[in-house]
This record gives sequence, C-alpha cells and structure tokens, in this order.
Amino acid sequence: MSRDDAPNFRYTTALPCGHTGSLQERQQYPLKAKIMLSTITIERWYTHHKGQVYVSFSGGKDSTVLLHLVRSIYPEVPGIYCDTGLEYPEIRDFVKTIPNITWIRPVMPFNQVIQKYGYPIVSKEQSQYIDQYRKAKSEKTKETRWKGNKHGRGKISEKWKYLLDAPFKISDRCCEVMKKRPFKIYEKETGRFPYIGILAAESSKRVQEFNKFGCNAFTAKRPMSKPLSTWLEKDIWDYLKMHSIEYSSIYNMGYERTGCMFCLYGHHISSQDRLELMKKTHPKQYQYCMEKLGLKEVLKWYPTRSKDCYRSDK
Repeated sequence: MSRDDAPNFRYTTALPCGHTGSLQERQQYPLKAKIMLSTITIERWYTHHKGQVYVSFSGGKDSTVLLHLVRSIYPEVPGIYCDTGLEYPEIRDFVKTIPNITWIRPVMPFNQVIQKYGYPIVSKEQSQYIDQYRKAKSEKTKETRWKGNKHGRGKISEKWKYLLDAPFKISDRCCEVMKKRPFKIYEKETGRFPYIGILAAESSKRVQEFNKFGCNAFTAKRPMSKPLSTWLEKDIWDYLKMHSIEYSSIYNMGYERTGCMFCLYGHHISSQDRLELMKKTHPKQYQYCMEKLGLKEVLKWYPTRSKDCYRSDK
C-alpha cells in the first residue's frame, strides 16, 4: 500500500501516528492504512535511534503482531521477554519457539512484592491512590486522595473507599517492580530503546499518553515507541490471520487476555472471569494463587464476577 492510497493523511517529521488526526479517527482507518502508518512509526524510531532498539515481547497476541511488523522491516531487532514467573505456561512455551528472544527477570519475586508493597487490585490508578492515602504524611495529600483536586481528579472513587479498611496492603508497585524495572535495567545496560505492543483503546491513561506524545514518544521521561496505538483488537486478529502467524495456544483455551495470571486489575468489570477459567484450565496455579498468595482473602473484599467472591455488605 502506498502513501497515496491512505485516506487524507498529513505527515509530520516526528509523529506520523500522533497529532495528525484524533485517536478516534485513526481507529476507524482500514487495517492496511494502519499497517502503513505503523510501518512509518517503526522506521522513524529505528532511524532516530540508529538501530539501537528492541521489541518488548510478552508472548501475547499484540506483541506477536508487533514483533512480526518490526522484523518484517528489520529482521535483526531483538525481542526481550520478562520472565516474571506469573505468566501462563502456554505463554512461556510459545516464547521459547521464537528466535532471538532474550529473557530477563525481576530481582524480587511476586510473593515478596505483595508482602512489601501490596496487592494490585481495581486499577493502577485506584490502587495508587489507596496506597498514597494510607501512607500520607500530610493532610493535603489525604484530602486530595479523598476529595480530588480542584478539578475533582486524583481521588479514590466512592465505590472503592471501603478498601481503605481492608486488612491487606494495596498498591500499584507490582508492575513497576516485576516488569518495568527489569526493562529499564536492560535499557541502561544496552542503550536500546523499546517498541511496545499496546493499544490505546485499552485504557484512559493510554489515550492520554497518545494525545500527549503520539506513537513515538521521543520526549517522554522513558522514551518508547507504540506502533499499534491506533489499532483495535479486531485488527490484531485480522493481521494474525492475514499473515498466518502462529500465536500462543492460551487463546484457544478460552482466554481473552493473557498477562500475569494472578493480576486482579479490572477483574470487577472484565467480560470474563479469568480466575474461574484458571480454576478449570490450571488448577495447580489457581490453588497456589488462592492459598499461597492470599487471593482468597483479598477476594472477600474485592468484588468479582464470581458470586461467591462478592462482598455484598460493601
């Protein structure tokens, strides 16, 4: 597909996938147009960093598409997989089949993370606010987290304030310790800059980041490229089918999403009860999750799609 075939695109030198149209407009483009724009984004990131780049590869469907896209242009680009110990075994097995993948690991295991920092529940934003309220040394911080700032933002949602009384720690530090930190160490040691396979449609925070930086965040505190920002889930599946790309068998077991097996972010609004599915497909991991990691007690406070876990008095 040539650039002339794309629907009324305006090109900039820095942000081909950023400020030349709204996210909503770009999400409606046909897949071929999105592929073209993603390719331009990939090329500019690679050129800007003189080839010192890598693909953050999780083994999920999104990063599988991203790796294929990047290597269709630059076959030598390495993929980096962070083995947190929390991934589905099918994901780890799939990653082992992909060439030129470097495995990195966090320094601290998950059980120590939740003991030191707390459980990741509800969302990164809300778990952060709950943690900050609990640890606040100033009344101003507590007031902001309780009532919000002058715009009403930055507050603990009314529906989650009861979690302040929960008898366990809650925080957003898990992703930082288990995933972000190992990648930051890799970047510092190698001087490489990442391609990340995330879709802006998956969270409001990602939409805000897209509106601020576009797909190539050259000026961000941690620079990164997100060539799939404007893609939708249907685009991912269509691309995999279009190119006959193999993906992890975990998706054939009924899972809509992968990620960390024990993560509870968004579990209350998910269209799928991953824990109930895990109980059927991975009973050993489910048992470990409930008993050894303490999620059985957490779920007494945190509402999920499972009726037996719903705390109706809250």
